[in-house]
Amino acid sequence: MGASTGLPIDPGPTGYTLAPDGPAPPGEAVNVLVTRHRRQPRDRMGQRLTASGRSLIVRALTTLYGAGPAPAELARDVHKRWSVPALGLAASVAHCAAYSAVALAPAARAIGVDIQDERDRPHALRWLGELLGRQGRASIRDFAECEALIKASHLTKETFAGTRLPDWRPGWRPTGTVPYQVRSLVLWADGAPPLHLALACDAPAPVRFHHLEQE
Repeated sequence: MGASTGLPIDPGPTGYTLAPDGPAPPGEAVNVLVTRHRRQPRDRMGQRLTASGRSLIVRALTTLYGAGPAPAELARDVHKRWSVPALGLAASVAHCAAYSAVALAPAARAIGVDIQDERDRPHALRWLGELLGRQGRASIRDFAECEALIKASHLTKETFAGTRLPDWRPGWRPTGTVPYQVRSLVLWADGAPPLHLALACDAPAPVRFHHLEQE
């Protein structure tokens, strides 16, 4: 499986802590497991084959809570938001290159997570900048926050126009879509480009990060 270790974060955001190793009690906060998959299999074109979102959530539950329900026990609502009824948890999952992130929150919360790398995508960022009412292109951080907001809320890419993000600052920030708030930070790993990680939730909540290196 691998050891649970600390993952450096940028010094700007405050309010983020790395949780100690070992299972965490369900429901007390938003727990985010960031996993680096060192040896992902590749297809014939050399592209990494990523595990399904359902299996990543089950793996995170086992790692953080010591209890992993069968994949079939996970549920999704009409907005495609994940939940784990047996453990009273809401869940969200994202993956990017060799990394995945799973966010777990009390079932009463709506949670969304996203991670993005620094790949150049001028057309997508220009399009998103227009949706957000920006003078120029959106940033990768904006992109991650918007994806997390879509995962947590009723919004879709088709109904996202008119949504506004507040200027960045540490901690939770209210969006133009009540009651949802977002927060984001940069993750740094040795020998790898920075990753932008964003969370969205329908209410502010304490956040604990866990990091897993998986062979």
